[in-house]
Amino acid sequence: QVQLEESGGGLVQPGGSLKLACVASGRIFSIVTMAWYRQPPGKQRELVAHITSDTPHYADSVKGRFTISRDNAENTVYLQMNSLQPDDTAVYYCYVRLGPPRMLDRWGQGTQVTVSS
Repeated sequence: QVQLEESGGGLVQPGGSLKLACVASGRIFSIVTMAWYRQPPGKQRELVAHITSDTPHYADSVKGRFTISRDNAENTVYLQMNSLQPDDTAVYYCYVRLGPPRMLDRWGQGTQVTVSS
């Protein structure tokens, strides 16, 4: 089975930066979409950014601050987060949609990002 593992979360002060990584492993033939979601405490999970065929898309709240990138050879997606603010505090989840022939969705276990002084 395909598994996702996130890394790079932690505690950072406002204005700081973090870079998250998510590695997909297992029986992977193709990946059509990789994405980052986040879930702040007491709130719904929301889409932060996703990248499909090297084309990135961002939520309005993170445009200009976050950058999503993808290493297809390593089945890895990154999220570079700059100018972090307390509202960015959340558990960040990696999401992958596998292409043919399996056509499966997979979620990572989540990594905590805390922005606080």
